Amino acid sequence: MKEKCLVCAILAATCILLPLAGCQEQAKSAKEPGGALREVKGAPEPNGPAPKITFEKIVCDFGEVGPNTDNKGQIKFTNTGEALLKITKVSKCCGVVATLDKMEYAPGEGGAINVQWKSGARPTEFERQLIVHSNDKANPDVTLTIKARIVERVVCEPSRLKLFLDEDNAGCPQITLRSLDERPFSITGFKSTADCIAVDFDPSVEATRFVLQPKVNQEKLQKNLKGRINIDLTHPEGNIVSVLFDVLPKYTITPPLIILFDAQPEMPTTKTISVLNNYNKDFEIESVSSKGGVIGVRVLDQKKISSGYQLDLEILPPPAGDAIRFTDTFTLNLKGGENLPITCNGYFSKKKPVVQTQ
Repeated sequence: MKEKCLVCAILAATCILLPLAGCQEQAKSAKEPGGALREVKGAPEPNGPAPKITFEKIVCDFGEVGPNTDNKGQIKFTNTGEALLKITKVSKCCGVVATLDKMEYAPGEGGAINVQWKSGARPTEFERQLIVHSNDKANPDVTLTIKARIVERVVCEPSRLKLFLDEDNAGCPQITLRSLDERPFSITGFKSTADCIAVDFDPSVEATRFVLQPKVNQEKLQKNLKGRINIDLTHPEGNIVSVLFDVLPKYTITPPLIILFDAQPEMPTTKTISVLNNYNKDFEIESVSSKGGVIGVRVLDQKKISSGYQLDLEILPPPAGDAIRFTDTFTLNLKGGENLPITCNGYFSKKKPVVQTQ
C-alpha cells in the first residue's frame, strides 16, 4: 500500500515539473549564446524599422515684411527613417494657416509644411509657433517657429490728427504720404469715420510722395470726437495706411460718470460736478433734467469758476424694487439749446434702512 502511494506521488510531481521545464526551455531558446535576444517567430521586433521626420530648419524667418501684406512660405522635411511616416496633424496657430499636400511619406520621401499669414497694420515683431504631430516615436511633436519683422513701407505724417471745433477746417493739417523704399504707388481710396473728413485724389497718378488737403465736415465732427482715416494704396508691401484723429470737445464734465453706492430707495444724496468750456467761451446752465425719469435730480448750488461752473446736484434714487441697480441719464440744458448728457449708475444697499419712530 505504501509502495502504491509513493508511485502516485512521483507521477504527480512529474506532471507538474514537465510543463515548467518546457516553459524554461522556450525562454532559453529565445536567447542566443551568451544571453543575447534573438527573434522568436511571431514576436514583434523591439528595434524594428521606424519613421523619422527631419526638418531642414525649425525656424522660418520671413525677415522684413510690410504691413497688411499676405506672406507665404514653406518648411521642408524628409522622412529619414526606414518606415512609413504619418503626420497626424499640425496644431493650429493664431493668424497662421498651415497645410500639407498629403499626410503620409515613404522612407526617403520629402514634403513641406505650407504656411500663410497676413501681417498686421502696425510695425512690430511677429512670432508664432506650429506643432507638427507624427508617428516618429523619437520626436512625435516638433515645434516650428514662424517669425518676421513688420516694418513700414509707406509713412504717413502726421500719424495722428488733433482737431478743434473753433478753428477753420477744424485746424486739420496736410497729410503727407511717403514711400520709404522709393517704390511709386497710387491712392485708390480714402475713408473716415462717419465721413467726417474727405480729400480729393486721382487714382491714376503714381508717385513716391503725396500731399493731401483734408476737408472737414465740422457738423459731423461734433458727433464723432474720435475716429480713424483709412487710405488705400497700391504699394505692394503697404496697401493701406491708417490715421487716428481726436477732437477737443466743446465741454468737459468732471466726473463724466456719477456712481451711487449703497443707495437707499427715495433717499436723496448730493454729488458735486464741474462743467468747463474747453474753448474759453461763456455759457449759462438753465436747468438739469432726467432723461429717463428713473432718478430725480435738481441743482442745489451753482458756483462760477474759471471757464465754467461747479454744481451741487441732489440725486433721488427710485423706489425699492427687485432690481439691485439702476441707471439714468441726466441732461444739463444750456442757454441756446445745447444739451450735455451725464450718465448716473446706482446700486442699492443690501442693508435695510432703519425706520426711526418718535
